Amino acid sequence: MLFNSYSFILIFLPIVIGGFYIFSRTDDRRSMVAFLTLSSLVFYGWWNPKYLLLILISILVNFFISCKIRPDSPLSRPWLWIGVAFNLGLLGYFKYANFFVDVAASISGMPWHISGIVLPLAISFFTFQQIAYLVDTFRGDGTDQSFMDYCLFVTFFPQLIAGPIVHHKEMMPQFKDSQRFRFAASNLGLGLSVFFAGLFKKVIIADSMALYATPVFQAAETGAPIGLIDGWGAALSYTFQLYFDFSGYTDMATGLALMFGIRLPVNFLSPYKAASIIDFWRRWHMTLSRFLRDYLYIPLGGNRQGPGRRMANLMLTMILGGLWHGAGWTFVLWGALHGIYLMINTLWRAILQRAEITLLDGLIGRGLGRILTFLAVVVAWVLFRAESLDGATNVLAGMIGAHGLHMPSVLAELKWDEAYRQIALLLVIVWLAPNTVEIFATGTPSPSASSADAGPPPGRFSLRWRPNRRCAYTIALIAVAALANMTEISEFLYFRF
Repeated sequence: MLFNSYSFILIFLPIVIGGFYIFSRTDDRRSMVAFLTLSSLVFYGWWNPKYLLLILISILVNFFISCKIRPDSPLSRPWLWIGVAFNLGLLGYFKYANFFVDVAASISGMPWHISGIVLPLAISFFTFQQIAYLVDTFRGDGTDQSFMDYCLFVTFFPQLIAGPIVHHKEMMPQFKDSQRFRFAASNLGLGLSVFFAGLFKKVIIADSMALYATPVFQAAETGAPIGLIDGWGAALSYTFQLYFDFSGYTDMATGLALMFGIRLPVNFLSPYKAASIIDFWRRWHMTLSRFLRDYLYIPLGGNRQGPGRRMANLMLTMILGGLWHGAGWTFVLWGALHGIYLMINTLWRAILQRAEITLLDGLIGRGLGRILTFLAVVVAWVLFRAESLDGATNVLAGMIGAHGLHMPSVLAELKWDEAYRQIALLLVIVWLAPNTVEIFATGTPSPSASSADAGPPPGRFSLRWRPNRRCAYTIALIAVAALANMTEISEFLYFRF
């Protein structure tokens, strides 16, 4: 069930909000948790009911293992490894079995192949979430949870399908707070506003940019030569398609959670404003970056064992982060490229610090850093988007002008003058406009929120959201525009991960 579908917006969501309102009047927290868990399971099973069994087995096994892990028990470490092996085995079979078998077949020359494996929705997200819970329980950072609270922690439908990857320390205290499960018109108004802002991003902006990116990448897969204008047009269009698609989903998830009094962690914070690749990864998919840092990079040794080991840890972390996004060489190389970016960025910072150079800290330096970072990210997105290495190579060749300026015989229907005007406008928006966190800041920061949650007090012409008539009319227009353009329902890009 997609957030950007009439069945969700007009049927499922009103029913769940209505049930939430009724249960909130009983002041029974356990009944509310059970209701939201059941609603989340219905939401998950809408796509294919048989995968309900998979997520329920995953929940039961992980909760059972977490109960066996105790700081004073000598069996805690074996139970932890059993839990991690179970989760990675589940993820490995459904997401990577075909990839590894195909690699083995290409190396050995044997006609090996596995067919019939369908990637279940959200398996990457709820797997990482539960691995983190087991590791924290082993470290003594976890707390005893009821089974129903744990079920809601894993299945809470606003963040279930494509994140953010929530942490138990952020969510469990909220689920235990009965005050949060009381219906509030202010929460509903704020949540609907954030939700429709995200829907607008997805339907109006992201899906329109796909009209320019998709034909070029499809042509590249067929071997058609891609021109300079086509290549950069497609790469930039996808850059903004992915930005507003993922940002839109994040806003919609955040807004949905707010309707039920729950605050999700900030997961997207104007990443194209980053002045370095290090800064970019502190702004893009922040909860994934946090997971990779806390549960992979630091356990590998982080930066504690010398610069050489630090670089190796960075590279391994980013390669595995790329592989998390998809089972394919394009994702592996995308992760490796970002690993190289991070290594260069780290070395460059060390050189500047050692030479005591502060010139690049000024406005001009930050501006140049932002432009360079943006271009590096755009190039890397080509690998992320392409279906094969040949397709990626074809687009990248076009971007350096290997096939001339334009190939009208292949992509004659694309109006690049209009596309580049839209790209220029979107570039101004992502570089200069406030982000959703800044616009909808209400004075109560969400878990793990950055200082961007707190901004200057809203003035008369401020873009900050306030519960007044002017903002209500604006959100209503945004909602009508988005709903009117939902003629073709398209999946969010992160659903495939």
